Amino acid sequence: MSKTILFEDDPKRLDAFLTDSEHDFSREFMKKLIKAGKVLVNGKIRKPAHILEFGDEIILDMPQLETKTNLLKDLIIYEDDDIIAINKPSGIKMHPNDSNWEETPAAALMGDETIVSMILRSNPDVINSGVSRMGLVHRLDRDTSGLVLIAKTPEVQDSLTEQFKERLINKKYLGVTDLVSEDSQGRIEAPIGRLKGDKKNKVWKYGRYALTEFKILENGKKYSLLEIFPKTGRTNQIRIHLAYIGYPVAGDKLYKGSPAAARLMLHSNAITFKLPSKKRRKTLKCEPPKDFTDAWKKLKKSDIRLK
Repeated sequence: MSKTILFEDDPKRLDAFLTDSEHDFSREFMKKLIKAGKVLVNGKIRKPAHILEFGDEIILDMPQLETKTNLLKDLIIYEDDDIIAINKPSGIKMHPNDSNWEETPAAALMGDETIVSMILRSNPDVINSGVSRMGLVHRLDRDTSGLVLIAKTPEVQDSLTEQFKERLINKKYLGVTDLVSEDSQGRIEAPIGRLKGDKKNKVWKYGRYALTEFKILENGKKYSLLEIFPKTGRTNQIRIHLAYIGYPVAGDKLYKGSPAAARLMLHSNAITFKLPSKKRRKTLKCEPPKDFTDAWKKLKKSDIRLK
């Protein structure tokens, strides 16, 4: 949707003027819009700090919900009155990197498609539903595939968020790592944190408590297929813990997993939780996608560990 505005005021920064004139949007969102080339001043792209002069014509191109089809529909594996459960593909982020979308939902429609932008396109009314963060209650890394729960009501969102916080939700992942010896202990208890200035989390003595358990499902020549049970929910926990004990996840570029896999070999396979409206705990399962199973078949037969 394009909007034309005639500037008739004393000289003023472009981003400041747009923030004042478009009350529903934050200044950070306006800066992002300008940097994305969605704002023209007298037909030219300008920087956020550009000073407007009396009589300048501003064309504002706002992101639209109708520009793409309902991509979320193809990812849904379960839905009821309380939740939507999706099978997130590897390579798709949960939400934009910056937090503008939390204050200004339209910001989620800019840049690469994310799960949040798909939720918004699928159901624009989610903005007025009372849920925060588009109903998200947990997240997966961009390159991890599998089960994600999305709450439909504030009550369900609060309940699931509290269950995650209190470690009442059981999660199971499938992962492929460097070959794990049969006598390896399937329990990793090591704090995770990040030193000031570091770009990634790691096992660190001053980090937060973290516990991961695993068991071997199948061993190949150089790689193992594991069932993995994170008991806490630290960022990149599974990847960090397995790399820490010498078994990095295949395809993990950040924690030096084997590049023999075309994707990160980590998949959220099952989750058990309780809904406020239900008396029993519920388990949802999500089988790994074809790119995961095909990659495991190749790795299982491989006798080469690429460095």
